[in-house]
Amino acid sequence: MSKPDFWNDQERARTIAEELSNLKEDLEIADDLTTSLDELETLLALLEEEKDTELEKEAEKKIQSTKKFTDKLELQLLLSDKNDKRNAILEIHPGAGGTESQDWAEMLLRMYIRWAENQNYNVLLLDKQPGDVAGINSATLEIKGKYAYGYLKAEIGIHRLVRISPFDANKRRHTSFASVFVYPEVDDTIEVEINENDLRIDTYRASGAGGQHVNKVSSAVRITHIPTGIVAQCQSERSQSHNKENAMKVLKARLYQMYKEEKDKERQKLENEKKSIEWGNQIRSYVFQPYTMVKDHRTNEQTGNVQAVMDGNIDQFIYAYLKS
Repeated sequence: MSKPDFWNDQERARTIAEELSNLKEDLEIADDLTTSLDELETLLALLEEEKDTELEKEAEKKIQSTKKFTDKLELQLLLSDKNDKRNAILEIHPGAGGTESQDWAEMLLRMYIRWAENQNYNVLLLDKQPGDVAGINSATLEIKGKYAYGYLKAEIGIHRLVRISPFDANKRRHTSFASVFVYPEVDDTIEVEINENDLRIDTYRASGAGGQHVNKVSSAVRITHIPTGIVAQCQSERSQSHNKENAMKVLKARLYQMYKEEKDKERQKLENEKKSIEWGNQIRSYVFQPYTMVKDHRTNEQTGNVQAVMDGNIDQFIYAYLKS
């Protein structure tokens, strides 16, 4: 980095600087763990010589802080895939059931935004298609932060809600479904070949609740990759050029995922995973009535604090999945 021509290639320099920053962060955690273990060893040695209440309390605190470092290192070892450190693109789609499922999809959208904010990640709502009465027909988020994809890949699948419906005058219990899929964001250092002749680009006016147009000009952009049928759209910005740029980002991520599967001969594996994302094959259930519980069916991790989960506290489910 000290070479005079280091910054001549901006993208290469940025990648190297980012990798260096990640390595420094990993070394800092390892150093902190070593220091904590040394201090704990000293405290335990003192306690062997003499029983002391204050020393016992200090040792207990040191054990807890040391465990935090070991947990963090364990997670970093689990998130070892080259894509795990990347930003994430997260999509939410309601299942069959109209307003019920559309409202549930919007509740999940809020949950993931809250989770990302809790992680100090940057969140951009790339696209949001409102439901007919309430909720959403679909939403796409860009979540920027280290290990965003590594964590959020644990959320891929069907999410099931059981509650007394606020839309049912008879106050009956309803079951709703929504699907979540997550892609690693492709940065500019990875080349994804896209022929402009293979693209169909449509512009339209962004829509708000109830379907009314919120812009007077056609700033929203929809891009269709004709050979694969993959569609990406964005209406988050007032600028058509910015929306086009963000839609291309989503398209590149999806194409990269597809090409990666073909290259690694794992396409069938992902297709099987996608086929399993159907109503009835939920990965997690969120029960509001007649009792409160959130349970992940893959790991059996569960909690009775539904409100905390809906406020974005889903780390226990993510960690349990990664460790399984």
